[in-house]
Amino acid sequence: MAHDAAARSWPLFRSLAAYRFSLLPGDLIAGLTLAAIAIPEQMATARLGGFAPQIGFFAFMAGSLGFAMLGSNRFLSCGADSTITPIFAGGLAAAAAAGSPEYQSLAIALALMVGAMLLLSGAFRLGGIANLLSVPVMVGFLAGISVHIIVSQMPGVLGLASPSGPMLDRIGVLATELGRTNPYTLCIGFGVLAVVVISEMISAKIPGALIGLVAATLAVIAAGLEAKGVKVVGAVPGTLPRLTLPDLAPEQWVRLVPLAFVITVVVMVQTAATTRSFPSDPDKPADVDRDFLGAGAGSVLAGLIGAFPVNASPPRTGIVAETGGQSQLSGLAAAVIVLALLAFGTGLLQHVPDAALGGILLFVALRIVRVKQIATIYRQSPSEFLLILATAALIIVLPIQQGAFLGIVLSLLHGIWSTTRAKLIEFDRVPGTTIWWPAHPHIAGERIPGVAVVGLQAPLSFLNAPGFRNDVANALKAASPKLLVLEASGMVEIDFTAAQVLLDVFKMCAEQGVTIAVARLESVRAQNAFDRFGLHDVLPKDRVFHSVDEAVRALAKAR
Repeated sequence: MAHDAAARSWPLFRSLAAYRFSLLPGDLIAGLTLAAIAIPEQMATARLGGFAPQIGFFAFMAGSLGFAMLGSNRFLSCGADSTITPIFAGGLAAAAAAGSPEYQSLAIALALMVGAMLLLSGAFRLGGIANLLSVPVMVGFLAGISVHIIVSQMPGVLGLASPSGPMLDRIGVLATELGRTNPYTLCIGFGVLAVVVISEMISAKIPGALIGLVAATLAVIAAGLEAKGVKVVGAVPGTLPRLTLPDLAPEQWVRLVPLAFVITVVVMVQTAATTRSFPSDPDKPADVDRDFLGAGAGSVLAGLIGAFPVNASPPRTGIVAETGGQSQLSGLAAAVIVLALLAFGTGLLQHVPDAALGGILLFVALRIVRVKQIATIYRQSPSEFLLILATAALIIVLPIQQGAFLGIVLSLLHGIWSTTRAKLIEFDRVPGTTIWWPAHPHIAGERIPGVAVVGLQAPLSFLNAPGFRNDVANALKAASPKLLVLEASGMVEIDFTAAQVLLDVFKMCAEQGVTIAVARLESVRAQNAFDRFGLHDVLPKDRVFHSVDEAVRALAKAR
């Protein structure tokens, strides 16, 4: 209990509060394993975004330090991420050539803006924004991202020039160029992919990407494959991170706002999912808002040292949890190892083949497609399966940043549509009890003459209030009750428009000589709405009951 209290009050490096020396060996082992996984992955992700390999290392170090400083989760690994990289790379490429100084400046500015948005989201406890993407939309989103990664990496794996233009055009060009494939790059790319897949099948703890990368590099050197058309990373500057600020005009910052918002939402969704999947304490809810602060600090630091936005990584987080990590010291240890590589070992990276990095990214692309979840949604909810297809199509066909934004819009529209589908339902009394239950053709129920019990199992808002009023009018017309009880347990929220409709319903009942009562108004927000909008001025508080049975006994004089 003392440790928990200390952790909650600790302003910085919360996971290190009351740290015990006995945890150090586990954290160091987890940090070493994390570094072995992260080094090739961060290089590959930087390449995916159009950056030099060392920029990926900068992003990992910034993400690790920033999250350790302000985050709450003990295991979460933050750094360059293949989910958001294609999105912001596509957005930045529309404004500047990849690899140019302006492109770098835009990426830095984007990291600072995303970090600021995440910090504000955490500070104002806006964790609900993480729910903007429904599961089917997120699954479709990842499937579309997967296609982008595959198409962007196949030219390097095949030894071909990268085509430009819309996604479908690029796929067409690649299909016509297959006959010119370089067999050496093909073997390297798919060989590394095979090593990673087999390693993952044996144990996620095996650094298959690093093993494949080392093997491919040795093969390039031993067989002189550079002379046979195999492209390599080349000289990697051994520069260390330093303070870097973007030199952009104000209007360029403004143009980045929509892209920064999309990236922020995706980071929030993935961070929330990661911290909930690997909780620091399984018996307590994850502190999602605090983890937004950590991810935000990571992006701000990344921007300040010349990198790009960072994100939580579920696979790397899982590695930390599975290899004995107990605190963010694991991530910090991995960051120190990466820093040492930058300072003393960049020469080791010179002959790393591009095709090997492409093979790693092909594995990432295949891993993020949630095949089992897609199959489950197809079986259990065909309409939501269409959401997967629609979202994936938007991401693939449109410019990726536009597709991502429309995916968010599609998720919101689906939520609105679900809310507007809510209909008024009738309740029956379970025979021999005082329980009132939604009427069902296969469940025996009984009704009391002159009494109608109805309810709306959804928040009452401007979206469904007009339909609610019509349904109540139809119920009054069909049953002609003397008493109407509104079962309100599902009405967790009542907005202004809905409150006006409720006033109309109360007055309509009074005009028709029908006594109306409310039962089970359990939501505190709904109770406050009754006070705030003056609903009790029309419906006295003695007409609000704890149960339907209490209302019926008090007003219908029936048992």
